[in-house]
Amino acid sequence: MKNRIFSALCHYAVIFCGAAILSFGLFNVHSQSRITEGGVLGTVLLINHWTGVSPGITNPLLDMCCYMLGWKFLGNRFLKNAAFASLSFSLCYNVWEAIGYVLPDMSSQPLVAAIIGAVFVGIGVGIVVKKGGACGGDDALALVISKLTKCRISQAYLLTDLTVLTLSLSYIPFSKIIFSLLTVTLSSRIIDKIQNIEL
Repeated sequence: MKNRIFSALCHYAVIFCGAAILSFGLFNVHSQSRITEGGVLGTVLLINHWTGVSPGITNPLLDMCCYMLGWKFLGNRFLKNAAFASLSFSLCYNVWEAIGYVLPDMSSQPLVAAIIGAVFVGIGVGIVVKKGGACGGDDALALVISKLTKCRISQAYLLTDLTVLTLSLSYIPFSKIIFSLLTVTLSSRIIDKIQNIEL
C-alpha cells in the first residue's frame, strides 16, 4: 500500500515538474519574444483573425473537444493525468506571472528565442506526455493521433503544428512565422527523445 502511494506521488511529482518547465518557458521566452504557436492556440488565433470570435470562447471549446477525444481513445487514466497536468500548468504560470520575467527579453534575437523556447517546450511537454498526461488540447490531440495512426508522438505534434502554422501564413508574414516553425520542429524532436528515457 505504501509503495503504491509513494509510486503515485512520484508519478504526479514528475508531471508537475514537466508542467512547471513548460509554463516557465512559455512565460519567459514565448510571451516576451512573441513567438506564435501551432496546435490549438495557433488555431484559436487563426479563427480570431478571420472571424473575430474571441479566444476566450474558442480556446476552452477546442481544448474540451481534444480532452474528450483523449478520454474516448486513451481512457480514464489519461483524463486524471491531463486534469492534474492542466491544473499544475495554470498554477505554475500564475506563479511565474507573479514573480515576473527572470530571463532577458530575446525579442531582438528571434533565432535564440526559438531555440531556447523549443528546449523548454520540448522537455516540459515531453515529460508530461511520457507520464500519460496533457497540459492542453494540443497534447491530447497529438496523443490520440499517435495512438490511432501508430506514428511517433513527435510526428503527431509536428503534423498539427505545421498544418496550423501553414494556415497562419494567411495573415502572418513568413519572416515572422519561420521562427515558430523552427521552434515546433525542434520541440517535437526533443519530445520524441524524452519518450525513450525512463522517468
